[in-house]
Amino acid sequence: MAASDSSASRRRLGAGAVIVLILAAAGVTVAIGMFRSVAAPVELVTPAASPDAVAQPASAYVHVHGAVVSPGLYRLEMDARVVDAVAAAGGFTDAADPAGVNLARTVTDGEQLYVPAAGEAPPPASPDGTSAGGGDADGRVNLNTADAAALDTLPRVGPALAERIIAWREENGRFTSVEDLLAVSGIGEKMLEALRDQVSV
Repeated sequence: MAASDSSASRRRLGAGAVIVLILAAAGVTVAIGMFRSVAAPVELVTPAASPDAVAQPASAYVHVHGAVVSPGLYRLEMDARVVDAVAAAGGFTDAADPAGVNLARTVTDGEQLYVPAAGEAPPPASPDGTSAGGGDADGRVNLNTADAAALDTLPRVGPALAERIIAWREENGRFTSVEDLLAVSGIGEKMLEALRDQVSV
């Protein structure tokens, strides 16, 4: 009888030891998995810069005023849009006319952005000579601030070419000279001469 009890006790001890070993092995496996997940390197992928890309200033300073919550001078990313400038200024007031500005237009460094109130007439030219539609005080169209409607007023520039001019500006940044128009598809030397006295940068 004693031998039988001793044998049963040994079997229970053996089974308990097996269970302890299984649990210990599982714990080690989980610990190794956690360590590997923490120690695994994270690869950071940085887009390669195009070799012929032109370096642009990192920031654009834009003076936002008119029907916005917090008028003032704001520093934005160089490729920011008018919608970003309005958001930086706290958004439109209840009196604002959101259709009075082109929210999709890219802002330019040193720009003064005016948001009109509903029913308000277009504002006069700002101190830097830029009016709401992107024209200059002397009647020339500013290539860096003009919207499609203003560009469409130029001789031989229709809606399609106006959009290409804006697309070039958004992709490459500011026009630094009138001659930059030659880089826009559809504009050659003869057309540039026709536009030279009609536009500014």
